[in-house]
Amino acid sequence: MKTLILLATSFALGCSGQPPDTTELVTEQETAALVEPLAAPTAPRFVPQVAPLERNTQIAEIFTTASLNARVLRLEAALARAQARHGVIPQSAANAITAAAIPDRIPQTEIDAEYARVRHRMVALLNVLRRSLDEESADYLHFGATTVDLYDSAIMLQMRDSVFELIEDLRTIELQLFELAERYKSTPMIGRTLGQHALPITFGKKMTGYIGENRRHIERLSQVLDRIERSISMRGAVGSFLGMGPQGRAVEVSLAAELGLPEPYPDDWHASRDVFAEFALIQSMIAQTYGRLGQEVFLLQMTDIGSVVEQRPGGAVGSSAMPHKINPSLSEALIQHSRTIPRLAEIVQDDMVNIFERDNTSRPNRAVETVAIATENMLGDASRLIARLQVDEARMAENLNRSQGWILTQRIVFAVQDTLGRERAELRLRDLAAGAVDSGFSLRAAIEADAELHALLEPQEWEVLLDPTTYLGLDSNIVDQVIAEARLARQSDPVRPPSQ
Repeated sequence: MKTLILLATSFALGCSGQPPDTTELVTEQETAALVEPLAAPTAPRFVPQVAPLERNTQIAEIFTTASLNARVLRLEAALARAQARHGVIPQSAANAITAAAIPDRIPQTEIDAEYARVRHRMVALLNVLRRSLDEESADYLHFGATTVDLYDSAIMLQMRDSVFELIEDLRTIELQLFELAERYKSTPMIGRTLGQHALPITFGKKMTGYIGENRRHIERLSQVLDRIERSISMRGAVGSFLGMGPQGRAVEVSLAAELGLPEPYPDDWHASRDVFAEFALIQSMIAQTYGRLGQEVFLLQMTDIGSVVEQRPGGAVGSSAMPHKINPSLSEALIQHSRTIPRLAEIVQDDMVNIFERDNTSRPNRAVETVAIATENMLGDASRLIARLQVDEARMAENLNRSQGWILTQRIVFAVQDTLGRERAELRLRDLAAGAVDSGFSLRAAIEADAELHALLEPQEWEVLLDPTTYLGLDSNIVDQVIAEARLARQSDPVRPPSQ
């Protein structure tokens, strides 16, 4: 029995080891001005080395009118070159269209003026572009194509660029989570199930759950990226290549190659909006992950728990009426994001129920834009929250002992079951726990008062068994394994292609 207890003890010891205020930023200069954490003075404040995301607007830029027009022009030029390759239009026309389809040469003011006249965005853009072409080349501009070809393909290019941005943001957050998990991989805290104190864990192990979810979201985005890249379409009004001629499919494949993309799906996807929906729903899942993080930080920094504190830049006010309060800010914002982004994603998903060969009643392009920008904002908030998070190790230790040792009943059962038997040992500990409700006894006091139970082990064995910091299982190992696996996976993440 003593050998068994000592082995178990050695094992345990070896294994421990969009509200307004969400626009705040943490800069290197502000880091030093963060309010002091609640941790004991002997625990130095953790200063993260991984810089958080700034208030990034890359995805918002992807969806500007100018950016959209640039993609449409790129598609028109690629279409002309692909058609010339297959003899559908003259090479001279393709050269002229490519030379003219330069965003800087087509002022938005001229497009706006033309739109005011024709009230059609595609026709307005084409009319302005034709002014830069000779008569023959102008006749071959947009040859056999239709508006939906260009704008649906353009939104796919926007979604593609957005995926690269989202992956990059998630990779930054991943590094932040690595740093947090490694720093606190041996820091004991109470694990809770159904809101109740359960068994000891480490804070680092808690963070590995978020590392895993974050990594799987990167994988999901990588998978949908492939489907987005195969969703370029250039086949005419009803998707039959009418107007494109017998070389229509070959032209479409060559157009994708001009853009550095794989061969498009052979089916006509204009009425099939599953890729749009998947893009949005993945972001809905990402929002729920960080809503969970926000809610957990929100709860852990409650006055009655106080295990963490969400630092705020110097000068930031927590409450207008109560100067002592450090109110949650970014954690609260993440909860709000987790409620709004999924609702926005539902709009995109609803567009899967389409009408005949194509419908536009859901205005899906605008919904896709809104979801992507909201997700970008949320990830910025999540990154800044992680950067501001301070762990109060002393308070975690205090909470760990709040149950007066009763969280170790499982461990005691394992230690005495060889003598008492498993069922009898469990009943004995349940009886002791029930009695403690009235007596207020700690687990140690209850065991010492039970002569038979106390006599089963030596005093030094009880000392180890009643120390929750030596009952942490494989938590430290889990941190190392999760981070190692994620670091390996980072090597094969999609790489943003050079600008084309």
